[in-house]
Amino acid sequence: QVQLVESGGGLVQPGGSLRLTCAASGSIFMINTMGWYRQTPGNQRELVATITRGSVTNYADSVKGRLTISRVNAKNTVYLQMNSLKPEDTAVYYCYVLEYREYWGQGTQVTVSS
Repeated sequence: QVQLVESGGGLVQPGGSLRLTCAASGSIFMINTMGWYRQTPGNQRELVATITRGSVTNYADSVKGRLTISRVNAKNTVYLQMNSLKPEDTAVYYCYVLEYREYWGQGTQVTVSS
């Protein structure tokens, strides 16, 4: 079983920055893909960014050039650096980990508002 602990969400003004962190712990064999998804009320959870163990990244078009995903394999940790934030980035952000099955974090709220 893998546990995910997210941190770094909060309230920020438009144009500001936040950094999300997700640390995986527990009975980990080898984590393949890690990533971030987000969800707003009444909408489906959507991809933000993913990164493979070999650091191949994939981003939603809406965040390219503003958000950067990275990971430290030795720490089983994934990061999401969020710059130039917009009000439409407001959502609950969920950490995602693929080992031999999928795991999800509990979610962290990001609010972009003046």
